Amino acid sequence: MQVTETNAEGLKRDFKVVVPAADLAAKSEARLKELSNQVKMPGFRPGKVPLSLVKKRYGQSVLGEVVEQSVQEAAEKAITENNLRPAMQPKIDLQNFSEDADLEFTISVEVLPEITPVDFATVELTRPKADVADQEIEDALKRIAESQKTNEAVTSKTRKAKEGDAVLIDFVGKKDGEEFPGGKAEGYELELGSGTFIPGFEDQVVGLKAGDQKTITVTFPEEYPAENLKGAEVTFDVTVHEIREPKVPEIDDELAKTVGMESLEALKTAVREQIQREYDNLSRQKVKRQLLDKLSDAHDFEVPPTMVDMEFDGIWKQVEQAKEQGQLDPEDEGKTDDELKADYRKLAERRVRLGLLLSEVGQKNEVQVTQEDLNRAIMAEAARFPGQEQAVFSYFMQNRGAIDQLRAPIYEDKVVDFIIEKAKVEDKPVSVDELMKQDDAEGDDAAADKPAKKKAAKKAKKAEGDAAEGDAEKAAD
Repeated sequence: MQVTETNAEGLKRDFKVVVPAADLAAKSEARLKELSNQVKMPGFRPGKVPLSLVKKRYGQSVLGEVVEQSVQEAAEKAITENNLRPAMQPKIDLQNFSEDADLEFTISVEVLPEITPVDFATVELTRPKADVADQEIEDALKRIAESQKTNEAVTSKTRKAKEGDAVLIDFVGKKDGEEFPGGKAEGYELELGSGTFIPGFEDQVVGLKAGDQKTITVTFPEEYPAENLKGAEVTFDVTVHEIREPKVPEIDDELAKTVGMESLEALKTAVREQIQREYDNLSRQKVKRQLLDKLSDAHDFEVPPTMVDMEFDGIWKQVEQAKEQGQLDPEDEGKTDDELKADYRKLAERRVRLGLLLSEVGQKNEVQVTQEDLNRAIMAEAARFPGQEQAVFSYFMQNRGAIDQLRAPIYEDKVVDFIIEKAKVEDKPVSVDELMKQDDAEGDDAAADKPAKKKAAKKAKKAEGDAAEGDAEKAAD
């Protein structure tokens, strides 16, 4: 087997491979002899089938196996002997393949770039720090109390229903004087002002007393799911049985106990810690954003074109979806596809470059995702589906791809944390409003590569905050 390098331009490596016909024949012959001892044919004892018959029946498939094996060996030889780090699977182009001729083919490989990270000690970052104000604690406690409210029956017979009350009602809906399916209920508790009923219904119940009966006329919205009711004017015969007014509990130890805390002070502490965690997480994301922007500005190494193409294809699909749904950012409106593609290709290049950089840093510094890290992530996912925790656990245990999806952002975050520990970080006290303010670079991407979008674009651009987590993890593997 002769492997000759024919191109070494940039990150592309091309090799020409020639496997002599004699080598192919020898390997095929050896394989056919193996088969002759295994195959069974009528009229012959096991192991006594003539080689000519075995070759006639299995010759082509064996030759295919030998060719495939030769291609694999050649690719491994080219990569090993030239100390290459492939970015993608090598591409094979068979140029000549017949039974009695030399096998000729080319191998094209895109390799990973040589990356020299900057000295992280020279990277300067500002970490915004916001503290939890006492008023925020009070507001949170009020929301907790509101969530624990109960509706208590009003004893006064003259008390009229008002917004915020709950009323216990029977109702019968009719269209053109005839009842329609799904328009009838008894003993239904309706919170006035909740907007859960057809527009106009709740407004007409306000002012009624227990024991009142009233026929209400409303019009279904044009976008209502049931075809027979879209835009239809209907009536509801309503009977009010009871008016219930909300009772919000006092903010005290008893309230704390209803939500599983020992005392009001313990609840306040838990609330403060939770809000502070949210602020700290947001602060970390802003520091991460700064870091990625600085790393992007400080590194301009070449990236494998095929990786960029794959990244771009994924982004562009989401852009097209955003266009179909009318969700392009106003800044993108009016741009031609060529202009948008140029913008998004810059984004794809940035994502791949950051991903490869983080991967390089992670490998050189032996950053690892531990089983404990994965367990915590799985537990967090399970917590999102109360009552279905076991199903979530089973899903991850049986699905390697799902585990890899969890692993990627964990790996990235650990590398980012490693770099931040090395960098010069200055804490800056800020107000909550300042912390919550979305920076220009956060709403889009880096200001230099700013293809702005709305919903669908958020997914495409998320990697600017996530630094192409998939690329980083794949490269690390």
